[in-house]
Amino acid sequence: MQKTIKHILIAAFALSLGLQACKDSYFSELEQNPNQVNTPTLASLMASTTHRIGVNNYNTGSIAAPYVQYTANPSASALSDTYQSIDFSTTWDALYFGMADANEMKKLAIATGSSEYKGVANAILAYNLTLANDLWGDIPFSEAFDAKNFRPKYDKQQDVYNYCVNLINEAITDLSKTDATVKLAATSDMIYGAAGANERANWLKFAYFIKARLLNKISKTSGYDRAAVLTAVSNSFTSNADDAGMATFLTRNYWAGVALSNANQSLGGWLSEQLIDQLNGTTYGIFDPRIAKITDKTVNNVYIGTANGAGNRPPGANTTKDECYISRNSPWTSDTSPILLATYAELKFIEAEAAFTTDKTRAYNAYLAGINANMDKLQIPVADVQRVAYLAAASVGSANLTIDLIFKEKYVATYLNPEAWNDARRYDYKYKDFALPVNVTLPTFIRRLDYPQDERSKNGANVPAEVPRTTKLWWDQ
Repeated sequence: MQKTIKHILIAAFALSLGLQACKDSYFSELEQNPNQVNTPTLASLMASTTHRIGVNNYNTGSIAAPYVQYTANPSASALSDTYQSIDFSTTWDALYFGMADANEMKKLAIATGSSEYKGVANAILAYNLTLANDLWGDIPFSEAFDAKNFRPKYDKQQDVYNYCVNLINEAITDLSKTDATVKLAATSDMIYGAAGANERANWLKFAYFIKARLLNKISKTSGYDRAAVLTAVSNSFTSNADDAGMATFLTRNYWAGVALSNANQSLGGWLSEQLIDQLNGTTYGIFDPRIAKITDKTVNNVYIGTANGAGNRPPGANTTKDECYISRNSPWTSDTSPILLATYAELKFIEAEAAFTTDKTRAYNAYLAGINANMDKLQIPVADVQRVAYLAAASVGSANLTIDLIFKEKYVATYLNPEAWNDARRYDYKYKDFALPVNVTLPTFIRRLDYPQDERSKNGANVPAEVPRTTKLWWDQ
């Protein structure tokens, strides 16, 4: 993964501004930029799209974090904690900007005969489209990038999901080829640029990862195909070294920025009581050493979280640091940590779930591998006595493995990743002691977002009638 490369990032921003201004009908109201890039290259498009994918992971992860009770607001009855309507226009635009750049890269890749760039473009399109689909359900796609159509229709949520699967299958086909006329340029790839000669192969593994995640997400439906999930898993990541992350920032990792603001006594970044109690031994009776790699102890030398909806503990407006928050000391959220899109640990839990009813031994081995991979990622030594003790408690044997244990461990491994909200919904929020927030405004757990206000003002004739935030998406029925 790359380090901070300011000149590439600035070029990516300039490119994306140009594309937003003149290329995309969906953003046609933006003013023309005299410094825009009118004829972008594949390399510059690669820089833009691979940077944006990290930004979009962070944006959507920020939305999901309080819903899955990773984070909690320090103020009582905060909008995010209590499931109130929030305008996420900025995130919507960022997702479509990312798709617009990827669509331009795809068109240029086709024109130049580059199967490698086309494969990456489709993988990035599928990733961004999936994020939007999982937040809102019905969204524009089939008409979203028609330069003559300023008000694209909304595609049905299941059709969008099918688009994503088709895109990722196309990506797999293209990335499996080795005869591209234009090869990927590592210097402009902010995800796998450091892979060098293995760049194409790593993107192929990433595409298979996204396929496994997509196919596993529909576990509640009659179309769920465990064998297909496991086939995708077998072609994907084989170790933490394959993890996909974006680590190119103008200043620091975005989560580290949240932590810095908190340290300076600004709002945000507080960790939920639900997450902290799972890790500190309160919920399950076993101390999880990963907590020390996720957050720091309070001034009282303990780990304690903030209850969602209740705000900081009395006297409130916490300035004494007596509750835990996101840490800049963490391998996950330090200034230089990558924004993780997909990890080997998550893949192993996907495998464990998919194999659970057909091959308990495979499921159990994957479950243990997922725990170990996440602990390795968080830099906990193998010989650490607390790690040894935790793994001993987790080693229940294949006959005693349960879906509950798989989801319990995956919840930790997907910390701050937007995929965690999909898991929570598929699991019907059945994590142990997971309760509705204090002062909640809905009768049950939140299942989707309201459509953004900007979209209603610009494309109101096509925006679907608003549905309650408790309405389940098609794969969550």
